[in-house]
Amino acid sequence: MLLNWIKSNRGFIVLLLCFGIFRTAVADWNPIPSGSMRPTLLEGDVVFVNRLAYDLKLPLTDVVLARMGEPERGDVVTFSSPRDGTRLIKRIAALPGDTVEMRDEVLYLNGEAARYDAPEAVTETLAEWGAQVPATRWTEHLLGHERRVQWLQGVTAHRSFGPVTVPEGEYLVLGDNRDNSADSRYIGFVPRHLLIGQARRVLVSADILANWAPRLGRFGHAL
Repeated sequence: MLLNWIKSNRGFIVLLLCFGIFRTAVADWNPIPSGSMRPTLLEGDVVFVNRLAYDLKLPLTDVVLARMGEPERGDVVTFSSPRDGTRLIKRIAALPGDTVEMRDEVLYLNGEAARYDAPEAVTETLAEWGAQVPATRWTEHLLGHERRVQWLQGVTAHRSFGPVTVPEGEYLVLGDNRDNSADSRYIGFVPRHLLIGQARRVLVSADILANWAPRLGRFGHAL
């Protein structure tokens, strides 16, 4: 009976297999469940992930078959946590060989301090704690890259660390929401073979904190 079902549905089965291989080796999408990348990514965003940005891997494994490109500072990447295998999304802050440090929120890379401007005061809802806290968003400029980052007030966080030198073949990642992100300050450096791909843009978005209302302005938003 099973054999007959397979024969009668072989086209559909082949389609599923091709779709599965495509998602695990070529391209994927990743829903954003937390606020660790605010304000760049919001809870309810679904991002497009290019799995061929860095490595061609054997489907369903971390076995690298060929290198396709090199990760760069500022890339938003998905990866498997070196601590427990959970899929995470963060920004690459430092490359192999870089010396990185944070002093009272200010990021230093190879001895150069980041510059911060364009402050914006906001109120952030911390869903996991059911609380609202004041926050400040800044544009961080460092070694030719810039991004919006967020600092929270009144929460416990690792606001200082290092200096540390990133080992060969590994990367230091940080969330843009600096005081509410389980990143390399907590999970350590990320080996290259655990990188899944580069997040390129927001495909669709819904406000999961407000009745799943679509955020049309974020559809197709480039990262």
